Amino acid sequence: MAPPGERWLARRVEALLGRLPPATGAPVWIERVTGLRDRGGAVHAGSFLRQRRMVIACTRAEFPRVFVHEWFHFVWRRVGNPLRRDFEELLAAERRAGARGELGWSAEWRKRALTAQEVRGRARRWREYCCESFCDTAAWLYAGVARHAEITLGRRFRSRRREWFEQRIAGRRLSI
Repeated sequence: MAPPGERWLARRVEALLGRLPPATGAPVWIERVTGLRDRGGAVHAGSFLRQRRMVIACTRAEFPRVFVHEWFHFVWRRVGNPLRRDFEELLAAERRAGARGELGWSAEWRKRALTAQEVRGRARRWREYCCESFCDTAAWLYAGVARHAEITLGRRFRSRRREWFEQRIAGRRLSI
């Protein structure tokens, strides 16, 4: 749901939801803000899952990628441990194969900072990376943005992620 007076936002959200797998759950409130920051500096958006609220501080051009990424944070929370672990294994296999790059900056900076010990031990930083990678992958697949400077993951790894999403996410009714 978008606030009153944000007709372009409501129209854009409706169009993007039409590209996504169907979802069930209570509404998510979407609010535009300026000057959004986290502990690392300026950010495009943030999701408050328990409050069912998303804040957006990006340009209209960036909105599709940012919205889909944030929407999939709600999906990640409810998708269940078996599917989350399966995605983790996909990422671990990429790491073993020497994959560099990612499908968005939020995953890439986390990936670069990981240690082998954090991956082996499934440390919090590894699990946070997995979540961000999942959301960036969804944004790459569903936002309708074919090229972007933040899409740096190699083609064969992008193909494997697309296949993973097609097999495990695309045909499901998602709970948010």
